[in-house]
Amino acid sequence: MPNSAPPTTAAKRAPEESAPGQPDAATTLVAADSRVQSFRRHLAAERNASPHTLSAYIRDIAEFARLIWIAQGKDRCAWDAVDHLLARRFALELQKTHPAPASLQRKLSSMRCFFRFLVREDAVKGNPFVGLRAGRSAKRLPKVFSVNEVSRLLDAPASYWKHHPTRDDPGGEATAQFAAARDAAILEVIYSAGLRINEAASLNLEMVDLLSGTFVVKGKGRKERLCVLGAPAMQALKAYLDRRDSLGLAARRARGPLFLNLRGTRLTSRSVQRTFKTYLAVAQLPSDYTPHKLRHSFATHLLDAGADLRSVQELLGHASLSTTQIYTHVSSERLKAAYAKAHPRAK
Repeated sequence: MPNSAPPTTAAKRAPEESAPGQPDAATTLVAADSRVQSFRRHLAAERNASPHTLSAYIRDIAEFARLIWIAQGKDRCAWDAVDHLLARRFALELQKTHPAPASLQRKLSSMRCFFRFLVREDAVKGNPFVGLRAGRSAKRLPKVFSVNEVSRLLDAPASYWKHHPTRDDPGGEATAQFAAARDAAILEVIYSAGLRINEAASLNLEMVDLLSGTFVVKGKGRKERLCVLGAPAMQALKAYLDRRDSLGLAARRARGPLFLNLRGTRLTSRSVQRTFKTYLAVAQLPSDYTPHKLRHSFATHLLDAGADLRSVQELLGHASLSTTQIYTHVSSERLKAAYAKAHPRAK
C-alpha cells in the first residue's frame, strides 16, 4: 500500500509480487506431464478448486516426483509403475522432512486424490495410496482474540495514523485519515462477517447492500454464503467510503473493488497482513496473531453468546457441521478456564 501502509522497522519492504524463482527439476517434470495437466483441469473445472488449492496439489505431486524419481536420477513420470511399496517409501521419506502428522496427511491425501483420478481415467489399475495413513495428529484448538482484545485491535488504526501522518505528502493528514478509516473498516468487516482475508480483499462495492448490511461471498470451493454486518461494521464502512470519495479515489457508489489503496486499485491480502502486524503492536497484542484469528473469534464469540451451532456453520460456510464443532471445544475451554479462575471450590 504505497503512501498508506504503516512503516516497518525493515530498511526495505518486499514488493507486492516478488519475481518467481526458477522451478526445480521435479516441478518442471510434473508441470510437463500430461496426466498432471489433466488432473489440474479436472480440479479447476469439476471441483472448482481455487488457484491456491491447485498450487498445493501440484507441489505435493512434485514432491513425490522429487523423492521417488528425481533423487534416483530418473527424468520421467511413470505413474503406472507406482505400487504400494513406492507409496510407503514416499511416506517414509516424508517423515524425515515433514515430521508433523498433519503435513504428512495432507501430502498423502493429495497423492490419493491424484491416483483416484488416474484410476477413473484408466491410466493406472489401482490406487497405491488407499489405506496409507500418517500418524494421527493431535487436534489443536484455534487461538482466538478475547472481546476486549478485538476492541483494542479495531481501535488501533485510528490510534496509529493519528501519530503517523505521511510527512512527505502535502495531503498527508487526509491520506492518514483515509488509511485509518479504510483499515478500521476492513478489520470490522472481517470480524463482523467472519471472513477469510482474501474474501474481504475480493469484495466489490456493488456486492454489499448498504441498507441491510448483507452480502454474498464465495468461499472455498466457490461455495456461496450469506454474510451479515453489524452496526459498528456498517458505520466504519460508510466512514471509509466517505473518505475514499473525498480523495477522489472512487465515487461513493462506484462499482468495483471495495477496499482501495492510494493508487485507486484493489487492496491486496498481503497489504492487509502487513498492516495487521503493525496494529497488533499498537494494541499490545501477541505478534503471532493473524487476520484469520478474527474469523475464529467471530465463531467463538457467537457460540459464547448463545448462537446455535447450525447458524454458525452457515455463517462460516462450512460444508460439514463437524468442522464447526471445533469452536464448541474452544468455548468449553474458555468456560472451564473462567470457572477455574473464579470458583472458590474449583481446585
